[in-house]
Amino acid sequence: MPDETAPGPGPVAPGPVAPLPVAPLPVTTLEGGELPEGLLDAVVAYEDALRRDDAAALADAFEPGPGSVRVDAQGVLVGHDAITAFRARRGGAPARRVEECHVRVLDPGSAVVVTVNAPAGGGRGVVTQLWRRGAGQPWRIATAHVQAPRPAVDTRVWRVVGGPLVPARASSGPLAGRTVAVKDLFAVAGHAVGAGVPAWLAEQPVETASAPAVELLLAAGASVAGLAQTDEFAYSVAGRNGSWGTPPNGAVPGALPGGSSSGPASAVALGQADVGLGTDTGGSVRVPASYQGLWGLRTSHGAVPREGLLPLAPSFDTVGWLTRDAATLRAAAEASLGAAPSVPTGRGPSGSSGPSVVVDPRVLAAVEPDVAAAFTEVVDALVGDGRLPGPAAVEVGDLGVLFGLFRVVQAAEAWRSHGRWIEARPGVLSADVAARFAVGASVDAEQEQEARVGLAEARRALDAVLGDAVLVLPSASSAAPRLDASAEEVDRVRGATLRLTCLAGVTGRPAVSAPLLRVAGGPVGLCLVGPRGSDLALVDLAASLVG
Repeated sequence: MPDETAPGPGPVAPGPVAPLPVAPLPVTTLEGGELPEGLLDAVVAYEDALRRDDAAALADAFEPGPGSVRVDAQGVLVGHDAITAFRARRGGAPARRVEECHVRVLDPGSAVVVTVNAPAGGGRGVVTQLWRRGAGQPWRIATAHVQAPRPAVDTRVWRVVGGPLVPARASSGPLAGRTVAVKDLFAVAGHAVGAGVPAWLAEQPVETASAPAVELLLAAGASVAGLAQTDEFAYSVAGRNGSWGTPPNGAVPGALPGGSSSGPASAVALGQADVGLGTDTGGSVRVPASYQGLWGLRTSHGAVPREGLLPLAPSFDTVGWLTRDAATLRAAAEASLGAAPSVPTGRGPSGSSGPSVVVDPRVLAAVEPDVAAAFTEVVDALVGDGRLPGPAAVEVGDLGVLFGLFRVVQAAEAWRSHGRWIEARPGVLSADVAARFAVGASVDAEQEQEARVGLAEARRALDAVLGDAVLVLPSASSAAPRLDASAEEVDRVRGATLRLTCLAGVTGRPAVSAPLLRVAGGPVGLCLVGPRGSDLALVDLAASLVG
């Protein structure tokens, strides 16, 4: 969840220390009776705790238990634990000076306090709080609504924006009037490619032509709103970026956005763009779509030209899109892929006739129990009302082995793509991303070849099992992890999710994530993996599942 003042690149720094307001605060209006004893002292202490980033004092300022609430532009935090976790992870608040204080006394034990503050960075902010105290208890905040001055550009989401950055090439078309957030891996004429790494960006030339994947959308009537952030060199599915900051999750405040198409996904989820143009190597469209309740399509490998796209692992890199609805996803895909192929039905698993939809019940062992339960409930409901054919059971093999082979080849190719540059600049990447590249550096030619042989065998086996059927599975192993989740927890979730997502990567098949599942932690996508070349028909099938 964002800070009370405008977000900037990277973690929010406390900024210069502002003078502590002197009690009593400048009360501009007072309604409802006399000022309750100790109230303004509590407000002053709260502002001082903000200034000092005193996490313990800030935690004590809110009422304990599940009923306290904090609201800002990104959403709602409910309960003392959630609010305290947000305070602990944000790294301090920029300085502000309280200039006005309006108090409405409700009764001797409760009052609404509205303060107008002047942040050090400029603008004006407004904080509305319900303060309460019980008998013999101190004043504490029950509810807080924070309205902060917003920056023109949230650099956690965007690197460059325009009005538009690149205008549409046509006034009509399937995407006329739509805006696109372009992942900062694609060439856009007049701008360098940043890849989520400031040091890389500083050394790159300005592109003289836009990537075909960008031009296809422009020709369909869309305009480019801006270049959106990505995880460092797109080598992550979490959405964290140690240099630019983590984009907010538009569906789950205080949660990771999913990556590596994190910026485009957040821009779309927050309503700042209609289409996110991204890439998907190991799940980088499907995971943020799942975490933020979006529609996402990973295209058949090679279906959309990849010229002008900074590579990670070319054997698996694909173009994809994120949208808030199926119709816009269909329009973006049609603009880039051309005419729709036939509906993906016909030959079932192992060449047999029969159902064109399949599941592997053992896949659910790789996901959290609540996701498995939600998946089973939704699939049963879709089958029950006739929107989904009764799926046949198949066995896709050992996902752990498959992921292991995928990981070796991906790491080797990633190191070939960027290793020389990284090696010459030690310490330039975040620890987790650097560790993945280090794995790639350790893969020798024999290990890589063995993994490639294993992947080729696995692909043939999966093609035999799946045929022209559509495999249905969860898009991710869990809902989005919290921003304050430990590195170990994020890595555990990453591994479990990649075991699911690598199926499409290994086979080169298209995969759609549809926001049809819901668990306590937020949305989770229902993923449909179809035969190669069935991209548009797969989107149509996914759209037909929405009631």
